[in-house]
Amino acid sequence: MINKIVNSTKEAVAGIFDGSSILISGFGEAGSPIELIHALIDQGSKNLTIISNNAGSGNVGLAALIENRQVKKIICSFPRTAISVVFPEMYRKGEIELELVPQGTLAERIRAAGAGIPAFFTPTSVNTPLAKDKETRVFNGITYVLEHALHADFSLVKCHAADKYGNLIYNKTARNFGPVMCMAAKASIVQAKQILEVGQIDPECVVTPGIFVNKVVEVSNPAHESVLVAEKRRYPWN
Repeated sequence: MINKIVNSTKEAVAGIFDGSSILISGFGEAGSPIELIHALIDQGSKNLTIISNNAGSGNVGLAALIENRQVKKIICSFPRTAISVVFPEMYRKGEIELELVPQGTLAERIRAAGAGIPAFFTPTSVNTPLAKDKETRVFNGITYVLEHALHADFSLVKCHAADKYGNLIYNKTARNFGPVMCMAAKASIVQAKQILEVGQIDPECVVTPGIFVNKVVEVSNPAHESVLVAEKRRYPWN
């Protein structure tokens, strides 16, 4: 068995290269790997394609990565929220590309990638601009749109606890996209609030088996995005 533990977030993201596609977990702040994202800002990779549920909030986490001009394209379901300030302005200026994907379709495209399914048909987005130039077929009198699996070079995921072999458990709804993103990426990088000894995680409770994880780094006191946004913090910190 391979020990997946690395000593720092810097070491965890060291292999991410310019032009990478990256899956980033999180539903709002729940499950968002802020420390890994900030390490990626410091690492400096450019021209990234980000696949995430949203486009970040305030000036921290994913929003800070975008603000630092490291992201050329984002594929997401909610590019704008009440507390998003970076993406809307950059998009209006034509400084970032957007591929808008309905949330259920986003989750299934990622899951399909991890399951080895190249594409699938869904009725979501039929007769809307999101179906433009996509193949459609009729099954049992219902029109469906062809959607392709979403693979990525890397995933950045946050979990509650891990062991050295990369077996993961999550904190309730903070699980969200984490398990399927680990499966859909060529290399998965995970920040864990705690790293437990092998055997301390009940095998019946493991959500993501270590076979889908490449690196684990312990972040015992992770930041809370909502707190940082409320305090109007910016990254890098002043």
